[in-house]
Amino acid sequence: MKERVIALGFFDGVHLGHGALLRRAAEEAALRGCTPAVFTFDRPPKEVVTGVPCPLINSPEDRRDLVRRLYRIQDVLMVPFDREMMTTPWDDFIVRILVGRYHAVHLVAGHDHHFGHRNQGTPEQKCAQLGLGCDIIPKVEVAGITVSSTYIRRLVELGQISRANRFLGHPHTLTGTVRHGRGIGSSQLFPTANLIIPPHVLVPSHGVY
Repeated sequence: MKERVIALGFFDGVHLGHGALLRRAAEEAALRGCTPAVFTFDRPPKEVVTGVPCPLINSPEDRRDLVRRLYRIQDVLMVPFDREMMTTPWDDFIVRILVGRYHAVHLVAGHDHHFGHRNQGTPEQKCAQLGLGCDIIPKVEVAGITVSSTYIRRLVELGQISRANRFLGHPHTLTGTVRHGRGIGSSQLFPTANLIIPPHVLVPSHGVY
């Protein structure tokens, strides 16, 4: 059985706030001699619950790659968020899924993280009952502003990529299929790549990047 220290979150952008969770999970796993892991969903829970599309900073593939490349956590558990998951009671989510299915021995979550049906669950109390370790990571700020995916999404929409990178802690990553354009860049300036943006991913404000 592979015991895990699991960082919980959606991790859109894999920003500096997420990095604090991921580093703590890796540290605790090293102390315990078990595997650091990330538990996340393939789509935003809010989108499934409300039916309103939520454009994201990264595709699921880019999120997985950033966690592995930047924080050296290879075990990324990306689980479908469906109606069954949406209606799972929060204590059942911990006991049956995190502990029973994924063998969690310690959980790491952000200060504003909730889970389970209607976001009714917080980890501390149930972890204490089960004898699980639990860390709640405080908010991370840059220049007095709380680092959040919501704020970074707005910066990307506005084309303020340099500022977004300060809050991400790394260059903004956008992966897609390159398609042929009209060759204007190659003939007049320098070669450019025209990307087909993955579904549900934010397109930065108009410009050449």
